[in-house]
Amino acid sequence: MSTEKHVFTAEVQELLNLMVHSLYSQKDVFLRELVSNSSDALDRLRLEGLTAPDLLPDGELEIRLEVDTNARTLAISDNGIGMSREEVVRDIGTIARSGSREFLAALKAKQATSGDGGAASTADLIGQFGVGFYSTFMAADRVTLTTRRAGTDTAVRWESTGDGTYTIDDANRPQAGTTVLLHLKPVDEEDGLKDYADTSVLKEVVKKHSDFVAHPIRMRVERQEPVLDNTGTPVKGMLPKTVTEDETLNSMKAIWTRSRSEVSDTEYHEFYRHLSHDWQDPVATISAGMEGTFNARILLFIPAKAPFDLYHRDRITKGVQLYVKRVHVMDDWKALLPEWLRFLKGVIDCEDLTLNVSREMLQHDRQVKAIRTFATKKTLDAIERLKQDEPDAMRTLWAEFGAVLKEGLAAGDEFRDRLLDLVLSESSRAEGPTSLGDYVERMGGDQEHIYYLGGASLDAVRHSPHLESFTRRNIEVLFFADPVDEFWLQGDLSYKDKRFVSVSQGEVDLGKDEDKADSTADTGDDSRFVGLLQTLRTHLQDDIKDVRLSGRLTSSPACLVGDKDDMSPQLEEMMRRMGQTPPKTKRILEINPGHPFIGQLRAIHAANDKAPELDTYARLLHGQAILAEGGTLPDPSAYSRIVMEVANQAVAAVTLGGEPDAAGDETCQQDQS
Repeated sequence: MSTEKHVFTAEVQELLNLMVHSLYSQKDVFLRELVSNSSDALDRLRLEGLTAPDLLPDGELEIRLEVDTNARTLAISDNGIGMSREEVVRDIGTIARSGSREFLAALKAKQATSGDGGAASTADLIGQFGVGFYSTFMAADRVTLTTRRAGTDTAVRWESTGDGTYTIDDANRPQAGTTVLLHLKPVDEEDGLKDYADTSVLKEVVKKHSDFVAHPIRMRVERQEPVLDNTGTPVKGMLPKTVTEDETLNSMKAIWTRSRSEVSDTEYHEFYRHLSHDWQDPVATISAGMEGTFNARILLFIPAKAPFDLYHRDRITKGVQLYVKRVHVMDDWKALLPEWLRFLKGVIDCEDLTLNVSREMLQHDRQVKAIRTFATKKTLDAIERLKQDEPDAMRTLWAEFGAVLKEGLAAGDEFRDRLLDLVLSESSRAEGPTSLGDYVERMGGDQEHIYYLGGASLDAVRHSPHLESFTRRNIEVLFFADPVDEFWLQGDLSYKDKRFVSVSQGEVDLGKDEDKADSTADTGDDSRFVGLLQTLRTHLQDDIKDVRLSGRLTSSPACLVGDKDDMSPQLEEMMRRMGQTPPKTKRILEINPGHPFIGQLRAIHAANDKAPELDTYARLLHGQAILAEGGTLPDPSAYSRIVMEVANQAVAAVTLGGEPDAAGDETCQQDQS
């Protein structure tokens, strides 16, 4: 049959330009695409060979790379199923088939409305694999494909420069299979074009993208070795000789394709180190297969230590890698796992997954959702086993990744109930982290709520005055000091029908009437403090919402509390750090009627409710309450002056037995200035 010359239509040429210049973020992927096509061809031949053994070659099924550095060509060959002339026209010529005009029109329409530059739009329209062959024009200015269908005697050659035309004619090929010959473009590092005629570059690319392809990928490589005498000793003065030999470039060891029982922990750990470059063994290994409408395998690891960039928006550390039929597609694909599992390392390998033409973007369909759900469930299963069987390992995991897991609670994730079961927290009673389940088991029969306290740090929370009444009554309080806690603890949250109640917000009802009576037994009638409370409200009206007597304090003079739905001080501070201006939230000042300072303050007020020192003492009390909970004073300098004023008066009263003299007062003022 004579040579057939075809001309690309204008629409097809435009589409080809789009594929070469826009769809791929890395030029290297052309080799991945060709290797993947060859691997598919070998798999198809092996399958057909089950019923037609004569189709199988005499030797091993393999993929070969051949480099001619002088001619700057690269050939990728296989001895697979090959293609007939009709298949070449249908499959390799897909881009030239009818419908291109309609395709391009739809693509342009999507680009005009999506604002994504065309990547997602192309993914929606193109869908499955099949045109990745044309990525070769990123690296080559001329491409020749020679192929022969297994079971036939004739071969066909397809050739194009990608600039408007292609030809199809008969060819000679001694055996079945396909060879793609690339006439390589000049090296252009700025454009990402490496020297693909360099065997070391090819080794690197194959290792990254195709290391686990099931068939060997071989290449003739040169190496230098010494000249040896009859005893095997290098001959002195002789230059090394050049030896050319086959080298297999891929490991073919896709460990995740084997069942859990077939692989030792040592093998898993070695693979983990290879994958993550982390020399500590992982805390847990998760290996599972998904079967049904479509198949997938997952091999995931929970590291022992969090990476340095765990909370960075633009992460450097690679997470979970996506493979399709053991061919590497992308690193750290977020669609396959929730954000709160971003610390996982490993591999997800799918037999049939809908990708866009560049294989660099997943289409969001039921396959992705199913894999995401499966991988998440298996990960939570593994963490739950750690909690049950290896509490020390669970504590290690929670110390490193607990704050990240709680992001799932903050986001209202569908796995919220399972995540609540995993939560570990320090508390006012337990030695070390405790689970919510253990806390509920320790609750007294009359305790109706899960009490907790948040703060800027665990140290600040542990010493908070809000705990005093709970400590006296031996009621356990959970401590939450991670920034994410400010989000997931919002709203009407409950666990095992026990509602979460903050001990620093709202009025706390401890339940027992005798306890309520005890809280005011030594303080007298609340009516004695009505006037003082009103005076404090007046002096602090710009800073607080209200002043009231406290039932939660036993040793501290005062504390600040918020209403049930108020924004916490920690959340306000987080908003400020993010450059936002939070709405001003006034809190409630609670005073301890049994504290000596409050008693003295009431006495001063009873003697003279207009006494000027009442303003000083009110601000001193307010500032003390802020500091006691680990907060930040709005005006530290002003508070320091108040403290020094009161201290000066106290020292003068002790040393002089009365009011401070003029000289002492003047000196103090000078020091403060």
